[in-house]
Amino acid sequence: MKAAWLLLLAFAFVAQADDPRRSGRDTMSPALRVLQADDGQHPAQLALALGRDLWGQGAKSCASCHGEPEKLRGAATRYPAFDQGLVNLPGRIQRCRTRHQQQPDWAPEAEPLLALTALVAQQSRGLPLSPPRGTELDTAAAQGERLYMTRLGALNLSCAQCHDERAGLRLGGSVIPQGHVDDYPAFRLEWQSLGSLQRRLRGCFSGVRARMPDWDSAELLALETYLARRSAGMAMQPPGVRP
Repeated sequence: MKAAWLLLLAFAFVAQADDPRRSGRDTMSPALRVLQADDGQHPAQLALALGRDLWGQGAKSCASCHGEPEKLRGAATRYPAFDQGLVNLPGRIQRCRTRHQQQPDWAPEAEPLLALTALVAQQSRGLPLSPPRGTELDTAAAQGERLYMTRLGALNLSCAQCHDERAGLRLGGSVIPQGHVDDYPAFRLEWQSLGSLQRRLRGCFSGVRARMPDWDSAELLALETYLARRSAGMAMQPPGVRP
């Protein structure tokens, strides 16, 4: 058994070494990598603590359906998903809130929504992203890929031009990452707060001076679907820390 386990680890190491994809955390400074890896210093700890408090609140709490958060290990690896439309992990939490708890939606990027998203995502640390398949999801991923490749805005730039062609170069003092989505939600130092993947994507639209998509628009959800597939198999380490 020990020999088999060592052989499995060896295969995993070789597979990782052969994979040209690199997480955004791998391009950060050593200090930021330590910050993300150390739960005691992680700047999202207050959000995670809030998420645990919210988990057990109310007569129809998250805990009353799901038990402890740890029981949702693996859940965050399977988004975006299709359930009467595309839904990402924050969207799933919103649906639980409105359908089962009979509470109003939180605003996009609301602190409690981000806190619960980070808490659920954290339970899948170390697991590979495993976005689901299906006709609707395939269609969305294809739409997202087209958007990823399309030049946009006054700067006439596409996602691919930054995160494929120029990955590893520097922009504004930071290394341009490959644009994988294995660590979201993430605490970005430029924001001084935790934020969702959609917030980051909208920031990119703003950066190239393009029309800003609405929160949870078909465009953003399709782009998230493509990015999840582009990052499939990469080990998650949420919540992330980024410059």
